[in-house]
Amino acid sequence: QVQLVESGGGLVQAGGSLRLSCTTSRSIFSINYMGWYRQTPGKQRELVAVTRDSITNYALSVKGRFTLSRDNTKNTVYLQMNSLKPEDTAVYYCNAKVGWPETEYWGQGTQVTVFS
Repeated sequence: QVQLVESGGGLVQAGGSLRLSCTTSRSIFSINYMGWYRQTPGKQRELVAVTRDSITNYALSVKGRFTLSRDNTKNTVYLQMNSLKPEDTAVYYCNAKVGWPETEYWGQGTQVTVFS
């Protein structure tokens, strides 16, 4: 069992920044895959950024503005969000995959609201 807890969401003016955190209940060394997703009402959950095997990929809509990083000491993965736009407004979710076959876990999400 892996527990994921997101934090850091909030209300921010367009052009501002936020840093989201995802804290895990186990060492992130044992987690195969870590990702950030987002979802707005009426839309499918969208991939924002993922890391696997030390390779990180970003959605085109956030590339150059968002950065995924990790702190192994704190068992935490971060999503630094800069130059925020109203279209970034969503609930952001942390996702992890562990073991083989992989088992998938999700956090409860954190709300990000960007106003113009």
